[in-house]
Amino acid sequence: MLSIFRSIPTHMDYKGQKLAEQIFQGIILVSAIIGFIFGYITEQFAWTVYIVMAGFALSCLLTLPPWPMYRRNPLKWLPVQDSGTEEKKPADRKPKRHSKS
Repeated sequence: MLSIFRSIPTHMDYKGQKLAEQIFQGIILVSAIIGFIFGYITEQFAWTVYIVMAGFALSCLLTLPPWPMYRRNPLKWLPVQDSGTEEKKPADRKPKRHSKS
């Protein structure tokens, strides 16, 4: 059972995060405007709240799961370098000299 959940990709690249944020903000903004106008016309504040909540639910459905459209630009990591990764001993380090002011 756990192998099924581990096979689901959970990452999103940086451009995907930006796209998800733009979609989220756009849906929230549009639903708020539509909700305000509809609530004003019907003189029911509850309709405004319902429409904004529906927009929030839709935006969550579209942006929270890591859909494939958010994983189109994977990062290209640098290869691991073996040289230069050894830790220097404290005796090998040069003491820092502070300039006198």
